[in-house]
Amino acid sequence: MAGRVTTVVVGAGHAGLAASHFLRRRGIDHVVLERGGIAHSWRTERWDSLRLLTPNWLSRLPGQDYDGPDPDGYMTTAEVIAFIERFAVGAPVRTGVNVTSVRRTAEGFDVAFDGGGLHCRSVVIASGACNVPVVPDLGDLGVHQVTPFDYHNPDKLPDGGVLVVGASATGVQLAAELRAAGRHVVLSVGEHTRMPRRHRDRDVLWWMHESGLWAQRYDEVDDLDRARRLPSPQLAGGAEVGLNTLTAAGVELVGRLAAVRDGGALFSGGLRNVCSLADLKANRMLAGFDEWAGLTDRVVLEPTRVPDRPRLRIDLHGGEIGTIVWATGFRPDYSWLDVPVVDEKGRLRHDGGVTGVPGLYALGLPVLRRRRSTFLHGIEDDARYVVDHLVRTLSGTFDQSVSEARWKPGYDGWL
Repeated sequence: MAGRVTTVVVGAGHAGLAASHFLRRRGIDHVVLERGGIAHSWRTERWDSLRLLTPNWLSRLPGQDYDGPDPDGYMTTAEVIAFIERFAVGAPVRTGVNVTSVRRTAEGFDVAFDGGGLHCRSVVIASGACNVPVVPDLGDLGVHQVTPFDYHNPDKLPDGGVLVVGASATGVQLAAELRAAGRHVVLSVGEHTRMPRRHRDRDVLWWMHESGLWAQRYDEVDDLDRARRLPSPQLAGGAEVGLNTLTAAGVELVGRLAAVRDGGALFSGGLRNVCSLADLKANRMLAGFDEWAGLTDRVVLEPTRVPDRPRLRIDLHGGEIGTIVWATGFRPDYSWLDVPVVDEKGRLRHDGGVTGVPGLYALGLPVLRRRRSTFLHGIEDDARYVVDHLVRTLSGTFDQSVSEARWKPGYDGWL
C-alpha cells in the first residue's frame, strides 16, 4: 500500500464510509483504512442485548434507507453491522490496517501504519469518539471491574451484587438487564439527561426529528462545549429505562461516586438535586415539542423518585458487591495523530469538522455540525459539507460563503 493517494480516511464505521461515499461522487481518489473490520466497534465493543437507540424508520445513510419489515423496531447489533456492511459495498476499504501516525508534510500528510505508509494531500479522521472507556484510576478495589467494552451479559460476571457507576444510556441499560437477571443492583447517579421513550404516543425521537431540534446547527447552540459533553440520554431501544422504572424493578439509587477510601465507595449527597435538575430539563424539552406542535396543554413527567436517605457509603469488602461496571463515558484516542490539533484534554480542535490545519478534517464527533451528528441518520449532511470543503480546499476555490444555509429554530436551552 506504499504510495500516494489524494485522501486517506481513517476508520470504516458509518462516518468514514459516508466520507468515502461523497469522495467517490466527487471523483477524489482515496482509501479508507480500518484497524479491524468494517463497523469494527459494533463487532467488538458492544454487549449482547444492545439495540440501536433510534427507531428503524430513522436509520439511514447517504443513499440507503432502512427497508426491512419492522420500521418501528430497533436494530440489533448484528442488524446494524449488516446495514453498515451493505453501505460499504464499493468503498475502497482496507481492513486490518492499524494507523500508527499521521504527520504534516510540505505536500500534505504522511500516514504510517503497520507494514507501510501513504503520502496524501488530505486526511479525514473518522475513528470515532468512543475509543477508550473513561475509568477513574483507583487501583485494586478488591472486586471484579468491567467497562462496557468488557461486558457481554450477566452470566459472564462473577456471582454477587453489581455497582453500576454512571446513569446515562449505557448505565441504565446495563442496570436494567442485570436487575432482570436477578442481580442486586446499585446505580450510582451523576449528571444525566432524562428522556422518556415516548411522548404523546410517539417515539420521543420522532419529536426530536420532526420539530427540527436534531437539525440545529453547531454554530447556533448557545453553549457548544457543553452540548458536546452532554451525557447520552436515558434511552434504550424499544424499552423505558428511566430511573423510576429502575427503582420500581428494585434497583437502588445512590449519588455520584465521589471517592473510594478504606475499602468503601463514598457517594455524593446531591442525588435529589441532580435528579430534580434532570426532571426540569426533560419537562422543558417536552414543553418545547408541544409548543412547536401548537399544543397548549402540557405533559409533565412524574418526578424522579429518590430514596429519602440514599446510602452514602458501601463497603466493597463486605460481600454485597461482586462487580463494578464503569459506565462513566468514553473518550477518543488520538495518540497516533502527530499534528497539533488536540487540546490538553485530548479533544480535537475543529470548527464544524474543519481543523486549523488545511487538509485535515473530522467526522463522527458529537454535535460536529448538527445535534444529530453522531447518529446514523445524522452523518449525511456532515459528510457532504466536509467533503465539499475538502474538495474546494484542494482546488483552492473554497469560499466560506458557500456553506450551508442557516437553520434558526429558536430552541436553544431545551437540553
